[in-house]
Amino acid sequence: MTPANRPDKVHLRAFTEADLAFLDRLCTDPDALGEFEWPGFGDPRARRKRWESDGYISAESAAVAIARADDTVIGIVSWKPRGFPSGVTYEIGVGVLPEHRGQGVGTVAQRLLVDYLFGRTTANRIEALTNGGNLGEQKALERLGFRREGVMHGRSFYHGEYVDVLVYGLLRSEHRPGTP
Repeated sequence: MTPANRPDKVHLRAFTEADLAFLDRLCTDPDALGEFEWPGFGDPRARRKRWESDGYISAESAAVAIARADDTVIGIVSWKPRGFPSGVTYEIGVGVLPEHRGQGVGTVAQRLLVDYLFGRTTANRIEALTNGGNLGEQKALERLGFRREGVMHGRSFYHGEYVDVLVYGLLRSEHRPGTP
């Protein structure tokens, strides 16, 4: 394990007012979320408004900060209920700032989130969608025990072309806390 991806060096926490500059960066810097997550330019105040509205924690969707041991925010993880009834399935996502990618931070953060959701909610299934070209995320999900379940052909528009999106899933009965 590299120092950045040790579980004691990365933790999840709720966003605070001090994190608003980080949230603003996600709206204004195409590199902040990475090539597979950048949605395009939008309202640069959108994330700040969301934080002011509910602190990024609601029944419809939630997100928390990925922080280093010194509490510096280096990314974001999110979850939202899917399926029926609400709370049986959650879709998760992750975004790590470019200067912290390639160190296992996203994998550790997703592991912490999966452990949290299976440990504190009624979730029976957690799923993640990823661009077919995002090999790093595919490997991270597989290290966490997720299985590739399918391909949604032409689901996203990326760099001028339609691309496939892969579906990954993990059931509560398959989850091994604290892995990879």
